[in-house]
Amino acid sequence: MIFLKKIFGGINLTWFKLIVMAIIAGVYTALMAMLPIVKDTSFSDLTVTFEVWIFLGIFIIMNSKSPIDSALKCFIFFLISQPLVYLVQDVVNHSNLFNTYYRFWFLWTIACIPMGFIGYYMKKDKWWGLLILIPMLLLTGEMCAGYLSDTMFSFPRHLLTTIFCMGVLIIYPLAIFNNKKIKITGVVISGLLIISIFVACIINPPVYSTDILYNGDNYHFDDSYKVYLIDKKYGDLSVKYEPGIEDWLIHADFKKAGKTEIILESSEGEKIVFDITIKRNTYSIKERK
Repeated sequence: MIFLKKIFGGINLTWFKLIVMAIIAGVYTALMAMLPIVKDTSFSDLTVTFEVWIFLGIFIIMNSKSPIDSALKCFIFFLISQPLVYLVQDVVNHSNLFNTYYRFWFLWTIACIPMGFIGYYMKKDKWWGLLILIPMLLLTGEMCAGYLSDTMFSFPRHLLTTIFCMGVLIIYPLAIFNNKKIKITGVVISGLLIISIFVACIINPPVYSTDILYNGDNYHFDDSYKVYLIDKKYGDLSVKYEPGIEDWLIHADFKKAGKTEIILESSEGEKIVFDITIKRNTYSIKERK
């Protein structure tokens, strides 16, 4: 607990330290966005979602000296770090990400001014400080739910991010507040949020629904054909008629990432075998010759 209190309120966060932290955060995030080996893992998650940036924002707020100091430091941190994420990638890959995506992030950067100012009042250790924190808990919880679902689908991908989100949900009220009743209330709220996330993911397990083959794409089939996965744990397949295209297609409800085989079998028993690699939101399929 002493260590947590040190992180959230016990650091002399000078402007020099803030700027160095912003540069490191921006460059590191850009590298994670470019490295193929970390694609679709916990290490690249901070390139697309907020959980780590919320942590850094709260870290800055809790180590600021006044509401104005907090607002300005949050603003400058994100004003430096976010453009760097895109500019580094543009320089290395000769892309145009800054012009394409930064407009969206700049709006969030502007929003850091009021959020940093208001967030500072969590340090006052009052009940309304918990009300200020709750939106951040809910936003982190939303991302936690998404990553837990991703982990269930393609274990162990995104496991570290899931653990991180659950961890900070408990840490924030413990580290930010000194008032025992506020601290306990915050932990209870976070605990209920975590339980709700688990229950939701168990009741509605992740499914990746997509259409993988169309009649006429070098293959001809109709509802007289059977289609199935060799290993049923990966999901279910069916031949469906699609009114929009007035033709048949093979629909898939994938439940797990991995590699398996698809069998397309005619009523005469003739079979076409496909190798398929399933990922969370994509797949690759190839006929076995």
